[in-house]
Amino acid sequence: MPISNATNASELYFWFFPSSNPAASNEILIWLNGGPGCSSLEGLLQENGPFLWQYGTYKPVPNPWTWVNLTNVVWVEQPVGTGFTQGTPTATSETDVAAQFLGFFKNFVDTFAMQGYTVYIAGESYAGFYVPYIADAMFNANDTEYYNISSIMIYDPSLSYDVVQEQIPTAAFVDFWAPSLDLNSSFVEHIHNVSNACGYSGFLNEYLAFPPKGPLPTPPNSDLSDESCLPWQEVFTAASLVNPCFDVYQIETTCPVLWDVLGFPGSFDYVPDGADIYFNRTDVQQAIHAPPTQWLECTNGNVFVNGTDNSPPSALSVLPGVIERADRVIIGHGLLDFILLYNGTLIAVQNMTFNGGQGFSVPPSQWADFYVPYHVEYDNQLGTLAGAGIMGNYHTERGLTVVTVDLSGHMVPQYAPSAAYRQLEFLLGRIPSLGTVGPFTTMPDESY
Repeated sequence: MPISNATNASELYFWFFPSSNPAASNEILIWLNGGPGCSSLEGLLQENGPFLWQYGTYKPVPNPWTWVNLTNVVWVEQPVGTGFTQGTPTATSETDVAAQFLGFFKNFVDTFAMQGYTVYIAGESYAGFYVPYIADAMFNANDTEYYNISSIMIYDPSLSYDVVQEQIPTAAFVDFWAPSLDLNSSFVEHIHNVSNACGYSGFLNEYLAFPPKGPLPTPPNSDLSDESCLPWQEVFTAASLVNPCFDVYQIETTCPVLWDVLGFPGSFDYVPDGADIYFNRTDVQQAIHAPPTQWLECTNGNVFVNGTDNSPPSALSVLPGVIERADRVIIGHGLLDFILLYNGTLIAVQNMTFNGGQGFSVPPSQWADFYVPYHVEYDNQLGTLAGAGIMGNYHTERGLTVVTVDLSGHMVPQYAPSAAYRQLEFLLGRIPSLGTVGPFTTMPDESY
């Protein structure tokens, strides 16, 4: 689908699945993966699409937790340069990305006669940039015929400086997950010494406060120029020695590395001899009307000119304003994620001022239980089992909800599909809160 009506305009690739749910008759949800430059087809095939082909599994299977059961969903590969997109990347900022996406989405709305539909946007990782900036552009467009934006949800998102989301929380993460990481005591002591010397521990202790004490200063080593202050990289190296199959996206993964039909089963690419990446198969590309091209889950090229996104992180720019205008904003975080750390997300939240206040006033130790309904599982669904009960904690304050998922890694809909399904019900306004005890709205007789 072209990003504009200009001749030879660049095109974004999408896969749209309408829902049969009567409640979804006039709404559309957009799903975006991150990167930058990672394909949303990964989300479709391994997270929340109508069928799943997970790591190490024999074949694709129907997904009982697909978001299509709740609403109409379109998975979009973007920006230009990602996946099957066509054209030369010209974006230098998130403003450019958002403008191109709005051009695409206007054409999408016209094609499927969705004028006036309520719009929801969800995504993960670097979509912590994409989703708030696109939502901000939709609000600013003031055009409810095409951009009737309601709410957004972002998982394990890029919200702030890299130093905030990786380096500063590393020592505390190592302590919290010590049994899983299995690092020796002298190395852990070294990480704490580095964190102290670089000002990271002091920053975390001072500014991860509820309520916050005031606006946060620029964090130490914000440009990562001091290479002696990179404890995250040191932990990754050490953890990979102890566990050669260490996965930054889900730290409790161990060997062997499982074959992934998308070629990216963990911290690194892996394509065994004789194997084909699914979306590189000619028959698959023909079947899904994709252009013949070499598809990668995450591009090895640039999606921004010179590989640089010149926009500030969303928590330092547009996200507070989006919270003030949206019906709901949800930030979800899997606690087993080491690529973007939960305490970094909390620091980003505590530095935002929105709807008359800064950050949250209530510490995570006092948050409410996040409840996921118990549900019937059938023998033919052994490839799509999902947890139930209290699966994390959540807090809502002044239009923002933050929710944790205890046993999830970076991709929450992949690792905890029932939890993500419940969170989507809340995003869509189908349940009053994430603490609601009761059945899934689509499984009234098979869940409780």
